[in-house]
Amino acid sequence: MEVKGNCPICGPDALFIARDSWLRDSFACTRCHSLPRERALMVALNMYYPTWKDSAIHECSPVWRGVSSKLRTTNKNYTFSYFDPNTAPGGAHFVEGAINQNIENMTFDDEVFDLFLAQDVFEHIFRPDLAIREIERVLKSGGLCVMTVPMVHLSKLSERRAELVNGEVRHSKPPAFHGDPVNADGALVTLDWGYDACAYLAGCGSLRGAVLVIDDLSQGIRAAYNEVLVFKKGLHAI
Repeated sequence: MEVKGNCPICGPDALFIARDSWLRDSFACTRCHSLPRERALMVALNMYYPTWKDSAIHECSPVWRGVSSKLRTTNKNYTFSYFDPNTAPGGAHFVEGAINQNIENMTFDDEVFDLFLAQDVFEHIFRPDLAIREIERVLKSGGLCVMTVPMVHLSKLSERRAELVNGEVRHSKPPAFHGDPVNADGALVTLDWGYDACAYLAGCGSLRGAVLVIDDLSQGIRAAYNEVLVFKKGLHAI
């Protein structure tokens, strides 16, 4: 499939090409190499936080294409992190420019970021309840957490695939892995998220949440599991 249109990340006169029927991982922009979920996240940023270019942004586990590359090159306040358990928390990660952070227990001060981004991260962590509370802690009042996460069970509740018990991984389903930007062995899938994802994460703290669903072929946004979750810190609804 080939579609000409306007890429929310790199602009007009874009060409989107899908090499196979699984659009989520193949429907790429030939210019910025973004995928549909990344273009949807960019639309969400422009919609909910149009001043992102001048904001303090942190992203965990970015993949260097599309929206992450754009933010890194256009926002001087953009920082990013990966997690290596063998590296000191808060120190330099082995990926150049990255900070070593465990999203479930970050070393950042309170209320330091306007935006916190997580692209396909929350299906790989053991304690999403701790992670979303940590994100709430480091967000400024009025700040947003914007994330993509594959909601693979839209007709039922989320199901755990693996948990950490006394330091050991215990599987309740056969192990599954997704690509990992810093680990060739891939990232273990710990949760199959369902329709309750937004309500569950919002209920772990006081963030207000919403699910943004976009289907717009002219912007190259069409694929399965393309939802964007947006959480706001503060009293006013999104």
